Amino acid sequence: MLKKGDKKLINAWAFYDWANSAYSLVIATAVFPIYYSSLTESFASVDGNINFLGTQWNATTLYDYTLAFSFLMVAFMSPILSGIADYTGNKLKFLKAFCLLGSISVMSLFFFEGENTLWVGLVFTVFASIGFWGSIVFYNAYLPEIAHPEQQDNVSAKGFIFGYTGSVLLLLFSLFMVNKPEMFGLPDAAFASRLTFLLVGIWWLGFAQITYSYLPNNVYNRKPKKDFIWKGLRELKVVYIEMRQQVELKFFLLSFFMFSVGVQTIILMAGIFGSKELGLPTLDLIAVILLVQIVAIFGAFLFSRISDRIGNIATLKITIAIWALVCCIAFLLDKSQPNVSYYFYGLGALIGMVMGAIQSLSRSTYSKLLPETKDHATYFSFYDVTEKLAIVFGMLIFGLLISFTGSMQMSVLFLAVFFIISFVLLNFVGKTKYVQ
Repeated sequence: MLKKGDKKLINAWAFYDWANSAYSLVIATAVFPIYYSSLTESFASVDGNINFLGTQWNATTLYDYTLAFSFLMVAFMSPILSGIADYTGNKLKFLKAFCLLGSISVMSLFFFEGENTLWVGLVFTVFASIGFWGSIVFYNAYLPEIAHPEQQDNVSAKGFIFGYTGSVLLLLFSLFMVNKPEMFGLPDAAFASRLTFLLVGIWWLGFAQITYSYLPNNVYNRKPKKDFIWKGLRELKVVYIEMRQQVELKFFLLSFFMFSVGVQTIILMAGIFGSKELGLPTLDLIAVILLVQIVAIFGAFLFSRISDRIGNIATLKITIAIWALVCCIAFLLDKSQPNVSYYFYGLGALIGMVMGAIQSLSRSTYSKLLPETKDHATYFSFYDVTEKLAIVFGMLIFGLLISFTGSMQMSVLFLAVFFIISFVLLNFVGKTKYVQ
């Protein structure tokens, strides 16, 4: 077994980001939402609604509710399963199980090809999302076990850099195949899109095997008794009581919740903002998505180096301030402006610079703030639950603001409030041995 801090072990851990990020970019962000939107339009009624389970739905609303449901499922399950995983010492088995669920579900989206198979698209969207986000809990929980505290900023950044790089490569190939299906002997772009879903599942499951080959299981040599479910739940209760006594950890999670509301809502709604508010064509939107991912590679690297010099908390404050600036710039954009697409590209580059940074730094900072413990999966499940609840809350708030104000720009501007509150809360997270 490789020792903690070993370069080969760290690279193997980071490679899971390379494997699973294809889902977050190709399925959650780029190809599948566009495919879903165009396909549902083809069988929508005159008023634009589609029928599901005997009820008329707006197609976008139905998709949003489907994703929200999957996030709530993960938020409910992950603390319970993490307690069991920590008690039994079986994080790797849980990681494998969720990865298998997610990758097979993504591949199953291949069979979503019309109104009669709408249920396939929605059901496997839920399972793919649960598989992805569920596996991330156990993947993140390995960070304090494979890297020393002084390594964790750079190691966390390496994971995101691997992820952004791998997902961009697969997305470029997928887009080429969708736009030139005849070059691959495919009948049309729709079939090429469905083939992309198969490729993402194979990519995810295939490259995950590299991670599995090196990650240790049962690091602390735990020997669970037969009633491991109840003991796992007891483990969850113990960690919850411990967390209530960790004042700085509580303030960090509150801050993390606030900036996650803003970050995740902007990431999820950026494409719709560019399309509906600025009237940009699909090609520009996909180009901006690619730009964000590529710049995020450099952002994750740059800010991990900055954190080495000035500390995690100070660096996180810088990224949060830039995110608030993003909200203000988005508010000022208008489709009537000449060359508005160029401004949107610039905004995308700015988002990319701080997207990788805030995601990698928040993960490593949380890891450093943990007390001496063997219950890493359980602790990270609370981190994951915080993020999932922030996503659901953010989408709900954003939707309500749009209905009240009638303006997506006003809604984006309001998100700046969450970043300001997050910035203030971080002031209550003081210096620790490893976090400055």
